[in-house]
Amino acid sequence: MSTKSGTSHSTVFATSLADAERFWSEAARDIHWTRPWDRVLDDSDAPYYRWFTGGELNTCYNALDLHVDEGNGDRTALIYDSAVTEFRQSFSFSELRDAVARFAGVLAARGISKGDRVIVYMPMVPEAVIAMLACARLGAVHSVVFGGFAANELAVRLDDATPKAIVSASCGIEPGRVVEYKPLLDEAISLAGHKPDFCIVLQRPQAQASMTSGRDFDWHDETAKAVPHECVPVLATDPLYILYTSGTTGQPKGVVRDNGGHAVALKWTMKNIYGVDPGETFWAASDVGWVVGHSYIVYAPLFAGNATVLYEGKPVGTPDPGAFWRVISENQVSVLFTAPTAFRAIKKEDPSAEHIGRYDISPLRYLFLAGERTDPDTLHWAEDKLNVPVIDHWWQTETGWSIAANCVGIELLPVKEGSPSLPVPGWDLKVLNEAGKPAPAGEIGTLAVKLPLPPGTFPTLWNARQRHFDSYLSIFPGYYNTSDAGIIDADGYVYVMSRTDDIINVAGHRLSTGAMEEVLADHPDVAECAVTGVADDLKGQVPLGFLVLSAGCDRPADEICAEVVTMVRERIGPVAAFKQALIVKRLPKTRSGKMLRGTMRAIADGEEWKMPATIDDPAILDEITDALAGVGLPRSR
Repeated sequence: MSTKSGTSHSTVFATSLADAERFWSEAARDIHWTRPWDRVLDDSDAPYYRWFTGGELNTCYNALDLHVDEGNGDRTALIYDSAVTEFRQSFSFSELRDAVARFAGVLAARGISKGDRVIVYMPMVPEAVIAMLACARLGAVHSVVFGGFAANELAVRLDDATPKAIVSASCGIEPGRVVEYKPLLDEAISLAGHKPDFCIVLQRPQAQASMTSGRDFDWHDETAKAVPHECVPVLATDPLYILYTSGTTGQPKGVVRDNGGHAVALKWTMKNIYGVDPGETFWAASDVGWVVGHSYIVYAPLFAGNATVLYEGKPVGTPDPGAFWRVISENQVSVLFTAPTAFRAIKKEDPSAEHIGRYDISPLRYLFLAGERTDPDTLHWAEDKLNVPVIDHWWQTETGWSIAANCVGIELLPVKEGSPSLPVPGWDLKVLNEAGKPAPAGEIGTLAVKLPLPPGTFPTLWNARQRHFDSYLSIFPGYYNTSDAGIIDADGYVYVMSRTDDIINVAGHRLSTGAMEEVLADHPDVAECAVTGVADDLKGQVPLGFLVLSAGCDRPADEICAEVVTMVRERIGPVAAFKQALIVKRLPKTRSGKMLRGTMRAIADGEEWKMPATIDDPAILDEITDALAGVGLPRSR
């Protein structure tokens, strides 16, 4: 179901909540079903709701075969752009369908069938997408683990998912270095209690992996002799994939995505949220190891008949800050979706955006940002340099698609800096106070979604039903707890301030570190920043700012730190007790761009902390530790 031109967001949103079953059953007409559903929404096991129970379909068929059968097989489906190897390749829907069917035959010949788990431990290469879709074709459940993840973290996932097979590659490629995957994979298998039946390994020219006889098989050898496999229908409620997200206990949480609701919701989002039509090119500059890569590199664009870009590179350094503009120009990208972190990196290296002038980026209509809050400075820089609407939107691994967004395919609304705009149709979003009651407009609280969640979200955690309830459903009965803090203003605009554990308590005042970061980011010499609360004997906690300066800035650090302290005092007030900032070369982040504020706080407080498995570069934490020591942290108490 696509909305008609001229339909208002408020009308569509009201309709989606007033009669959710009718709304989503209409959207489901855009999906090919091998058997219609018995119930649109099954509430027989509330609060564990299920969508389209009894229905049967195949996700891979909807992503590939459907377009071929409708006569669009020659349309481009996948564009592989490897900046790190300077290699380009594209696949039509027919070509991608054939490659996927053949690899599905490889897996099936070795015993993989409906419901079996397959771990995909791959770099950003077409074979990663092919492996995911081949699993979907067979009704097998894929679990993609970010390529290059530490062996112990991979072993934990092996023991939880208990896969029959692992699909991997000899290496990944980072700027200036080759990361060999096979030694990590071999160590993970030796550490894990569960052992896979076999591994399929893609040998890349940059590194040759040693193979274990009888267990490891070469991708090219296996596909050369494989018999293509047809699509296997599965229930709408059968799992499509497991995606592990970090848990507070150190044990990763296996987010489950089902087949039916996933296909319905994601196909609906391409036109209604992102405003793209079949045949256009959509680029999510992320990684297949993250939820963005699952939803918007692989599945949603292919469901909608779009060409999708698989980019193996960085926003800067491969080879320069013009990398994104080249990809947009060469591939006629209509919509770009990336993290604010990427744009902050580009802005830091090329503040005046000189590289944009080297390329024709006129095909670009919208820039969507997600993954971290979009600070106003980054928003305005992108708007000014790209001359297109810049749309912040907010979602989570668990939700699979956006909770709040400016749905440009329905109605382009005015942009408010710092806000991902309004709740998306299907999302009954509230701000709840500590008593679980709706908070007044403009008052900070926990962002929570009234159940049932819309299709395409997660029905449960893998083999952890009670943990799912305890983590998400127990604190506010009848609601999904996002664990994000925020406000909804009088116009209904959502402001996601921070994770609830990033709300700091300064002398009894609950303050958002995100609001302070907005102020710091507005300083002309600050390229990137983070604020975390550190322990204080008098006030309980006080904020501490970390600043990364723009390239070429040679002003004294003391002056800049004093200026940002003054800015916070003027804009937020003395109540913030913001009195200290320090300059660092870079900030610690996960590979998906999320700031590791909790780890920074633990270091500053002298607490024990564990090296985050998802950290982009562990050496950064040594730099942070040295910088903190330079200002006398942690203090003895």
